[in-house]
Amino acid sequence: MTDSSSETYELAPDIARFYQGKSLQGQPPSLWTLVLSQVTTWIFARSLMNAAVLGFFYGIAGTLAYGMYYFSFITGAHIVDSLRFKHGFNNIQTFMQVKFGATGEHLYNAVIGFRLVSEVFSNLLVFGFITTLFVGFNENYLILIIAVATLIYSSIGGLHTALKTDVAQALLTIFAIIVLAVAMFAHPLFSFNAIISSSNSADNKGWILMIVAFIQIWSYPAHDPVMTDRGFLADRATTKKSFYYAAPISMACILLFGLLGVFAQLNNAGGVTEVTQTLNTLFSPAVMMLFSFALIISAISTLDSTYASAAKLIAIDMKLVKPTVKNGRLIMLGFLLAGLAFIATGSKDLFDAVAISGTASLFLAPVVFFSIWSSWEVKPWAIVVSFVSALMAGIIYMLENGGYIAVMAPVFGAEHKYVQLLVLCVIASMIGSAAFVLAHKRV
Repeated sequence: MTDSSSETYELAPDIARFYQGKSLQGQPPSLWTLVLSQVTTWIFARSLMNAAVLGFFYGIAGTLAYGMYYFSFITGAHIVDSLRFKHGFNNIQTFMQVKFGATGEHLYNAVIGFRLVSEVFSNLLVFGFITTLFVGFNENYLILIIAVATLIYSSIGGLHTALKTDVAQALLTIFAIIVLAVAMFAHPLFSFNAIISSSNSADNKGWILMIVAFIQIWSYPAHDPVMTDRGFLADRATTKKSFYYAAPISMACILLFGLLGVFAQLNNAGGVTEVTQTLNTLFSPAVMMLFSFALIISAISTLDSTYASAAKLIAIDMKLVKPTVKNGRLIMLGFLLAGLAFIATGSKDLFDAVAISGTASLFLAPVVFFSIWSSWEVKPWAIVVSFVSALMAGIIYMLENGGYIAVMAPVFGAEHKYVQLLVLCVIASMIGSAAFVLAHKRV
């Protein structure tokens, strides 16, 4: 296929800087700028807290389960490479429109729009929680301060600014995580054998969650515009390397941070149910301030990249407004307000945002396997079936976990929420794949 349906026009230097991350001289970002940007946008505050919390409740299995999601860099590299150099597209939206019509494109945009709003919501929520815990100021004021401050500097240069600040933020976050890991390893109560054997039970639900993550990593990158946007900025070799290098670096960081949660549970003498409260009893105030610092920096780094991707989504990919710097800034403000609105609802379950988003992304799994990698031509109705099945799986999981319905246990015998999530992911994947097989246009 040619790239006639992709974005081929040249943007003015200031516009290309804002939406495509180029320098004013038109140069794309370098390899290590892309690597560190990918790293910091995936070891963000929500991910760090999720890894620690899962380690706290499920031992090493919980931390490894969350680490499984970081294989998304490998699958993401192949998704982007196929889109660009096999099919000739410069974004996923155009591919969806050509293959599945306007309906396919609209469904895709709806999912990633929700994904971007959830990123704003969850990272602001972590910031408010952690600073309230250690600093003691009003949570709402702190959320507003960081939200506005990040918006201001993000709006100056868009994606170019996000990429540049990502480098410094990644280095600071990696340094903080290394120091925290050293403090943990040097602690007199630390036992490597205890860490390894922390999930010996056969019914540990962390292992179930690892299977869920394995199912989701094939489609997860396709619904994360913060990751995939960085796959369309540089040449083929640089792009591939950026994904491959980011994978082990970010995975190592998330696993090290997750071990803090495992360590906390192993030494939770008082029966505390919060990982941060337990760590407070194990480490000095200086170490805990560094823990807080890592979360704050990672939250900020993800917010600016999310704003930039939101602006690109609306102005470049969806073409709803003219791609100007002013419009990009207004879009950023709109997504910030949407994220704050979610916070106002009172929802504070961080992993549920990942689980629901990841489950909804499963509608893209047959797109990846059959349309992108296998070059199948399928009838457009298949994408609707795949979308509805994945969306219903996410909604059922949310309602079950919230206590609004109880159908998974009587129908499937699934009592624990992660067993329920696994069942729903398998069903959604099977329905979507079956739809694509039936809709395959055989020539």
